[in-house]
Formats: sequence, structure tokens, C-alpha cells
Amino acid sequence: MTRFEPSLHDLANFADRPHAVVIGAGLGGLASAMRLGAKGYRVSVFDRLDGPGGRGSALVENGHRFDLGPTIVTAPHLFEELWKTCGRDFNADVELRPLETFYEIRWPDGSRLPVSQDTQAMRRQIARLSPNDVAGYDRFLCESAARYTYGFEVLGRQSMHKLSDLLRALPVFVRLRADRSVYAHVARCFRDPRLRMAFSFHPLFIGGDPFNVTSIYTLVSHLEKTFGVHYAIGGVEAIAKAMVRVIEEQGGRVHMDAEVDEIITQNHKTIGVRLKNGRMVNADIVVSNADPGHTYRHLLRHHKRSRWTNIRIAKSRWSMGLFVWYFGTRGTRDLWPDVGHHTILNGPRFQSLVHDIFVRGKLADDMSLYVHRPSVTDSGVAPDGADTFYALSPVPHLGHEDPVDWSSIAEIYRDRVQNVLEEQLLPGLGKYLSASKVFTPETFRDRYLSPYGAGFSIEPRILQSAWFRPHNVSEEAKGLYLVGAGTHPGAGLPGVISSAEVLSKLVPDASMAGVK
Repeated sequence: MTRFEPSLHDLANFADRPHAVVIGAGLGGLASAMRLGAKGYRVSVFDRLDGPGGRGSALVENGHRFDLGPTIVTAPHLFEELWKTCGRDFNADVELRPLETFYEIRWPDGSRLPVSQDTQAMRRQIARLSPNDVAGYDRFLCESAARYTYGFEVLGRQSMHKLSDLLRALPVFVRLRADRSVYAHVARCFRDPRLRMAFSFHPLFIGGDPFNVTSIYTLVSHLEKTFGVHYAIGGVEAIAKAMVRVIEEQGGRVHMDAEVDEIITQNHKTIGVRLKNGRMVNADIVVSNADPGHTYRHLLRHHKRSRWTNIRIAKSRWSMGLFVWYFGTRGTRDLWPDVGHHTILNGPRFQSLVHDIFVRGKLADDMSLYVHRPSVTDSGVAPDGADTFYALSPVPHLGHEDPVDWSSIAEIYRDRVQNVLEEQLLPGLGKYLSASKVFTPETFRDRYLSPYGAGFSIEPRILQSAWFRPHNVSEEAKGLYLVGAGTHPGAGLPGVISSAEVLSKLVPDASMAGVK
């Protein structure tokens, strides 16, 4: 790969370009840096971690590589468009492998639903579980397509920072019954409680309560159905590293182990950032990929704020926390042949468990698990003959009354997760373990500076979405922009990549910003 090797003339011109500082090397921050580089800016990215990707980074233990966060790509065209904007070919830099079975959902009664892109196969699977629900499935597909077209392709790819943007959207929201929850909408299409769960749980992928999040988010089902579910060989971290290469070849710099401690303003205008080591970095614009709660409460702590005050941030509803057990096994590559890349293990409850997590803020005795086994697709994630897994359990965030003390209960809860896996999915698991690492909401709070240890920032309820969400162009300081899970359009890989696209429509080209 050809590196950026500027001439002396290029260096002189490059130094004269407007400087953009990006806080955070998560995928939203990296995508923003790529787009700003393509617009002619001199870009510097700063991140407190030791490697790029943010929640999409990875760790290695005993030869096992663990994807720490997102495991799938559901909208590859967004990455292809991003790379094309930079004059590059995404598919030449990253290998995506489509998954024939997206995930298999299992219930305590022994029933299963393998989910795929094949409509006829899905109809057969639904008929096997509940013959009377096949017609409802067809209706659900049509209705989720309508919500995708407007909710994602229209609203999700444009800024919603003006009240007029919201007012223009209201008639469509009314027509699409955005006031209904995802679950209420799905319940009108399916009678079987298993299928109601199977087609309404998707908001959990972006930190939302299916019983309260607007039905617009059924668009996630259409996203999967239309574009498929893909795995990046090397994990999402491979995408992040490829993004860094593009940024560097544009002339930008990505600084790891470099934490931004404050955004500096003067006369309500952003003029740069101060790093934790005291170094001041001047900037013409600043883009924060940090959580909006951290951006406004900490990074702008010395700046008077009118909308996103500490009180308002504290009163916001936050997404659930995550308990994630990363574990490796030795000598198991040929064991558990019916366990694929993704499995969803349902506990005995759905609605009341979600209520415990989001509303009551109580850690339940039972659990539902999302299990990731990438070694069936990518042998490079584990030593020969071994497997790499993670098991994720949604849990309350740390902002509820009497929050969970994970320092005392993490190992107890991990043992409970292991017991569920041994009973329902991976018999004999304990004797094969070769690596183990646990992330709790306290880890998310300390590692990612996520308020209350929330896994996906602010919950995407209807009054915390679109115009009601922290805007991509900050209301608090001129020259400050926000991207990532906590701003518009929201969490998940498609959301954070789209937030960088929205940013690019708000920020002028460098030539219009005074480049010589």
C-alpha cells in the first residue's frame, strides 16, 4: 500500500489547510476524519485507547482475538460509499463474508428460528412455528420497508438540527404510527409470542427498549433482509485499521494513548482542545466522537451551556448496560456443531426481563444471551483447533437507584452465564476454557467514558431521537460537531457511519473555510 509522501510544496500547502481535530477513534470518529480529509482538511484524531475502533476495538488473550463490541456489518454500502468519497475501494481494503444464517434464536421450550435473507426459507420456518403467522410476516416485511425508506434513507442521512426538520417529518411519523412501540407494531403482525420476540428484539442492538422505542426502528429488520449480515475478516477492528490507513494516506494523523481533557472555546467559538498531558492543540473545527454526555459534562465543563446542561443530561433516559464474557476454548473446533456464528438464547421471560433492565434497574436472576462464535467463520481469531466466543447479557446501567456493584458480583454473574451456556448451548464448556475476560457497565464507564456505563449512549426513544437528540452541529459552541452513537441518527454501525455523512453535509469544504 502506498503511503502519503508529500513533497515540500505539498507540505507547505498542507500546513495552511484548516485544521480539524476529531476526539475519539471510534468508527464514527474515523469515518468523520476520512470525510474531512476528503474535503481538504488537515485532520488530527486523538483517542485515549491504545488502538483504533473504540467499542469496535479488540483484545488478544492466550492466542484468542476478541471483538469487544459490534460483530456484524448490516449495511456494507455505507462503507463502500465512504471509501468512494475518499477515492478508494472498500472491498480492496476489507474482506466481508456474508453469513447465510444471520443468527439462530432459541427458546426454553427447545424451539428454534434460524434467521436468513431467504424469504421463502423464512416463510417455511415461520410456518413450522406458527402457520397462521406467515401472512403477518409478509405484512411485516412491507411495513418495515416503508419505515426503512423514510427513517433511514431520508431522515437518517440528513441533519435534524432545525425544528423545521422535525415539523416536516411529523406528517410521515403520523402516517407510519411512530407513536407505537416496536413491540406493539410487531404484535399486530404476529400472534405467536416467540415470533413477537424474534421480530421486535432488534432495538436492543442499538440500546433501545422494544416496548418503548418507536416503531420506526423496525427498519432494522429491513436493513438485515435487504443488505444481509456480514462479518469482517479480522473483526470490526480490521475495518478500523483500514480507516486509519486511509486517514494517514490523506495526510491526517491518528494519535493513540492521547486523551482529550477539554474543548477550548473563546467567545462561544471552539478554538481547539487541551490534552490530558496539558498540550494545547489549536483547531478550526472540533468533532467529538465521545459520548455527548461526556462531551457536554466534562469536555465543555468550563463553557456555559444553554440546552445540554448537567441537569438535562442526568434526566435523559440512557440505554441499558452490557455484561460481556469473552472466553476461549481449546480443542473444541469440532464440538458443538449446531452452534453457528451468532446464537440468541432466550430466558423464560421477555417483556418483564426488559422491564427489569430498563425501568426497574434491577439485575434479574434469569437472563437472555447473545452468543458470538466468530471462529466458525474466521479461523484467525483462535489457535488451531480452538474457538473464540463472547456471551453478552443486557443488564441495567449504573444510573438507577441502588446500582449493581459489579466489583463484588461480576464473577458470580459470569458463573451464572457459564451455567446457562453449559445447560443450553455448550455442554461441558468449563473443562475446555483457555481464556476469560469480563466487561461490565463499570468497564464501559471507565474504558469508553460512557455515562452510567450505558452500552449505547442515550436510549433512542421517540422524544430522544432526531431533533430531540444531541445535534450533529452543537447548539453550545460554534465550530463544534458531534458524531457517533449518542447523536443523530443513533447507535449501531449504520448509525455511527451515517452520522459522519451528516457531518460532511454540515461542514464546508476546506476551500470555503479559508484554505490558501
